Amino acid sequence: MNHPDYKLNLRSPGTPRGVSSVVGPNAVGASPGDKKSKNKSMRGKKKSIFETYMSKEDVSEGLKRGTLIQGVLRINPKKFHEAFIPSPDGDRDIFIDGVVARNRALNGDLVVVKLLPEDQWKAVKPESNDKETEATYEADIPEEGCGHHPLQQSPKGWSGPDVIIEAQFDDSDSEDRHGNTSGLVDGVKKLSISTPDKGKEDSSTPVMKDENTPIPQDTRALSEKSLQKSAKVVYILEKKHSRAATGILKLLADKNSDLFKKYALFSPSDHRVPRIYVPLKDCPQDFMTRPKDFANTLFICRIIDWKEDCNFALGQLAKSLGQAGEIEPETEGILTEYGVDFSDFSSEVLECLPQSLPWTIPPDEVGKRRDLRKDCIFTIDPSTARDLDDALSCRRLTDGTFEVGVHIADVSYFVPEGSSLDKVAAERATSVYLVQKVVPMLPRLLCEELCSLNPMTDKLTFSVIWKLTPEGKILEEWFGRTIIRSCTKLSYDHAQSMIENPTEKIPEEELPPISPEHSVEEVHQAVLNLHSIAKQLRRQRFVDGALRLDQLKLAFTLDHETGLPQGCHIYEYRDSNKLVEEFMLLANMAVAHKIFRTFPEQALLRRHPPPQTKMLSDLVEFCDQMGLPMDVSSAGALNKSLTKTFGDDKYSLARKEVLTNMYSRPMQMALYFCSGMLQDQEQFRHYALNVPLYTHFTSPIRRFADVIVHRLLAAALGYSEQPDVEPDTLQKQADHCNDRRMASKRVQELSIGLFFAVLVKESGPLESEAMVMGVLNQAFDVLVLRFGVQKRIYCNALALRSYSFQKVGKKPELTLVWEPDDLEEEPTQQVITIFSLVDVVLQAEATALKYSAILKRPGLEKASDEEPED
Repeated sequence: MNHPDYKLNLRSPGTPRGVSSVVGPNAVGASPGDKKSKNKSMRGKKKSIFETYMSKEDVSEGLKRGTLIQGVLRINPKKFHEAFIPSPDGDRDIFIDGVVARNRALNGDLVVVKLLPEDQWKAVKPESNDKETEATYEADIPEEGCGHHPLQQSPKGWSGPDVIIEAQFDDSDSEDRHGNTSGLVDGVKKLSISTPDKGKEDSSTPVMKDENTPIPQDTRALSEKSLQKSAKVVYILEKKHSRAATGILKLLADKNSDLFKKYALFSPSDHRVPRIYVPLKDCPQDFMTRPKDFANTLFICRIIDWKEDCNFALGQLAKSLGQAGEIEPETEGILTEYGVDFSDFSSEVLECLPQSLPWTIPPDEVGKRRDLRKDCIFTIDPSTARDLDDALSCRRLTDGTFEVGVHIADVSYFVPEGSSLDKVAAERATSVYLVQKVVPMLPRLLCEELCSLNPMTDKLTFSVIWKLTPEGKILEEWFGRTIIRSCTKLSYDHAQSMIENPTEKIPEEELPPISPEHSVEEVHQAVLNLHSIAKQLRRQRFVDGALRLDQLKLAFTLDHETGLPQGCHIYEYRDSNKLVEEFMLLANMAVAHKIFRTFPEQALLRRHPPPQTKMLSDLVEFCDQMGLPMDVSSAGALNKSLTKTFGDDKYSLARKEVLTNMYSRPMQMALYFCSGMLQDQEQFRHYALNVPLYTHFTSPIRRFADVIVHRLLAAALGYSEQPDVEPDTLQKQADHCNDRRMASKRVQELSIGLFFAVLVKESGPLESEAMVMGVLNQAFDVLVLRFGVQKRIYCNALALRSYSFQKVGKKPELTLVWEPDDLEEEPTQQVITIFSLVDVVLQAEATALKYSAILKRPGLEKASDEEPED
């Protein structure tokens, strides 16, 4: 696209955040000296700010020779001039300093970088760590550490005055168990004992003027500085960022420039995206005359170009969303920024679905399947769930063993390979779970009716059935296509009630309807048997060296008329969740082995690489200095360190939450991959589960990877022909599933953050105990225990007479001297160190969706202990 006016940009309205060039009168980014040196041939041309990208051929050659490195770019959301890509050797990340070195690449892009000369590498103190994490989105816990099912509900037709969104896990096993990450501490670096805080660049947060003041360090630390490889971007292999952003429109600052008459300035809410010139003709008609009317209006803008000689990108306004800070406009903005397709399914796609409804299973299909309709089979899900992927059965055999079945919706029956439906499902790759709604991967007729294992209707399923000992040892295993008729839809609460009351009869009115062929007692006993076996399976998994990193997860109560959050609570992960999780894990592992044995080159598996070694060792050193020895020699050793170190008093539990949070950061993402693309089978391993092979089979309604696995299993069992797919083609599908899964998780986190920010505004201020996670020279980071959010508290925002930072031994310490309320009283002194328990107040700021944490003066009684939903 050619923009001749754009090329005449001789003056910039400002310098992008992170670009240090001086803007001169003649060129964007020109220094004052450039004006004198220009000869006639250069007159009218602009100096390039960014380097020209290398050619594809040179990039390909450089990657082969090892002189160039590729990786996914992560930009620190708190310090957007800092970016990183993973180091191929698994050591400390490679650092990319500033917007210029980033060379127009955006967060999530697959980039190629060239290392800078060693004298330009970044100096890092030994006990600091510059792995900056963007919430747990960047340093992820795999989802095999997280409860069952996303807990969805529909915004329409709620039965009660309120709906409790129990939690929005986006997995049915246990990988992605992590908490809300609002205000996340920027990596372990911030925990380090002698690293001064560089200041937070978010304008909504107070920043001390002298936060760059170096803190005196001991000479040992100075002599042991290590270097972090630093690089610059030379090519963008794949623009994975959507190039869409939400933000607000402003007039350009210089009213006398030519640009002022042609462009407005779009300022993205996400500071990692550059500011964007938008043609005035795209803007609302009265924007030029009444710009203040639009100061709080949220727009979506798409970047269409970013020239080498311009600080800012060029874009087009796509849409006006509505008022900033309101849930629906903000939600649409989040979905658009992360490239989530939330459009209606096309008529072409809907034509792939059965047209004559109600649909019944064709008689010839019944003959091809094992008929389990008379068995006692049931689902256990969140009370609000409508896409029921999985059902369970458990029957005691005469020899004292058990026949246990995991029955998964046979989605692949309804999604013919190569159809329009298949293509759109593959493109979406996952359902996206927001607090208030779900963006489904498949049309609702499939998600909620035809595939969903609703009670007392015949359903097509794919089953794994075992003969198990009471201890969970597998004696026999069977895979196959089946037909089931679920006898009831239990919620986690129902199952939990059965587990907690093993000998009491549960009154029928407290349970959902159960089909007349089966009794309450039969279902109750099956749940108890499953629970007993699950406990043994779980115990053995941890004996065998599994790791679980549970972080606090927020759940909301919504007003059914306004959709606004009325309250929230930490989601409780109970025995009923664990019961389902164990059998989903067992099924996924069994299927992984089956498809890999049959198709060693074409199996879609899921691996979890070990944590980043440098970051992990820095964290261990940090814990040693805090007097907490941690063994990280294996996943199981880390799990023991986290579980055995602590008592169950309030302080110990809070400290465990903080440490769990810290140790989730070095963790890498779990990834789908094609077995034929990795030579070393050791790389197939799943670190957190500590198993050699794993895949996803149990959630095909909402994960496309599971649909692929169902097709592979069908071929392995002889139901269909062998897969005609090259390993590299399957790997591309795996990569796309990984990308969309990561985007989906980030959207989920942002949705939770949005609702919590609205709750603070509507119901705040909110009070809570918090535990200190990191101490800086003029601020400290806390985990707010009641809500699972993390915030930074700045000393200059408190009513202090003075404060001072010191290191006691190796522990950082802030001493706060509070201004007394009564002049006759002595000032109160408070010492803040890591793992200090403090009281905080969360209160909304004037800026939409911003809230801050304020430390309560010690000794003050709590204003209220009530939960906000009360």
